[in-house]
Amino acid sequence: MNTLLVEKNNHIATVTLNRPDKRNAFNDDVIAELDEVFTRLGQDDEVRAIVLTGTGKAFCAGADLNWMRAMADYSREENLADADKLAQMLKVIYSCPKPTLAAIQGDVYAGGIGLVAACDVAIAVDSAKFCLSEVRLGLVPATISPYVIRAMGARAAHRYFLTAEVFDAVEAHRIGMIHECVPADELDSTVAAIAKKLCNNSPNAVKVCKQLLQSVAGEIIDDELIEQTVEGIADIRASIEGKEGVQSFLQKRKPNWLL
Repeated sequence: MNTLLVEKNNHIATVTLNRPDKRNAFNDDVIAELDEVFTRLGQDDEVRAIVLTGTGKAFCAGADLNWMRAMADYSREENLADADKLAQMLKVIYSCPKPTLAAIQGDVYAGGIGLVAACDVAIAVDSAKFCLSEVRLGLVPATISPYVIRAMGARAAHRYFLTAEVFDAVEAHRIGMIHECVPADELDSTVAAIAKKLCNNSPNAVKVCKQLLQSVAGEIIDDELIEQTVEGIADIRASIEGKEGVQSFLQKRKPNWLL
């Protein structure tokens, strides 16, 4: 890995963006390595949770300047291919079978907010600044928009997509972009506590629950959706871990995934 650090410990994988001199900005290598790492960790039976963080003062500052300079001369076809790589990488993170947790140790700009929004849980230091800066450059946050709008809601997105203003971690928490903001010296312990909670749960149930969240959110509550949820609970009850979880609860013992 040229741009990432990856380590595993006690069922938790930590992926660290490691280009502090570039404020952990995207380029082709970062995108490709994130895609590969989250695909691999998502299939790793030893991993039950994935933490995404960064080194240096910024979590991720969006697009690398040299990468942007190269894109300036791209044809439409080249732009389509390039944008698709970013879009597919975000989809890999969002749809990862393992729960994902963004540990935001610094500022988050533009495409970096897409990374945060694609994760299941996001915790930030209270000094972090956020900005969807694309319109300042004559661009729009198109590829990240499905994830960011889900995270902050359409109403907040109207303001921050259009104004490109900087907002702080308190505001990011208020609008739902992050789940919690904490002092810098509490970030690691807070993230570790949440990651441990994620690891204590049935791996299969967590995987299915992620699929449930993504398929139900925003949908009309009609007979088709109700049927889908009925089938979902019936299937999980009949699963090996579903049966084990209920039996362990009734028998007042730990489930086998904690042994």
